[in-house]
Amino acid sequence: MANFGKIIIFTVVLILVSCKSESKQAIKTETVSFTKEGELTILSEESEAIKASFEIEIAESEYETQTGLMYRKSMKENRGMLFIQPTESLQYFYMKNTEIPLDIIYIDSGMKIVSFQKNAEPFNEDTLPSNVPARYVFEINAGLSDKLGLQVGDSISFTRD
Repeated sequence: MANFGKIIIFTVVLILVSCKSESKQAIKTETVSFTKEGELTILSEESEAIKASFEIEIAESEYETQTGLMYRKSMKENRGMLFIQPTESLQYFYMKNTEIPLDIIYIDSGMKIVSFQKNAEPFNEDTLPSNVPARYVFEINAGLSDKLGLQVGDSISFTRD
């Protein structure tokens, strides 16, 4: 019986040692690069003057909308992502797996900016609602909406490549 106890202890030690010696495999993710799919212009509500122009990626499918700007390390200042929703309704976004701080701009079906969620924090999974119905959502680098003087009531137009 003493030998049986030694065998059990030896087996347990062997299992623990082999578990510790297994190397963890690094999970590799591919770098997601920008693909220009169109251009977006923001116009002043008051003067119709151009406030800003951006190269954009467009997210329309469920997969594109769910993934958005996740897994990106950076984004050039003149770029953004336009989400096109099937209908105008309250929108709810979050920053899961998103490394870039963003300004989230909500736009109604008449192409007017209706609300903002500014300086959204990377990886924060709190809901960032539009608070009013929106059909389009435009994500740009955090701080740009203030830097460019964007306001509720300004309008957008966009073209596809």
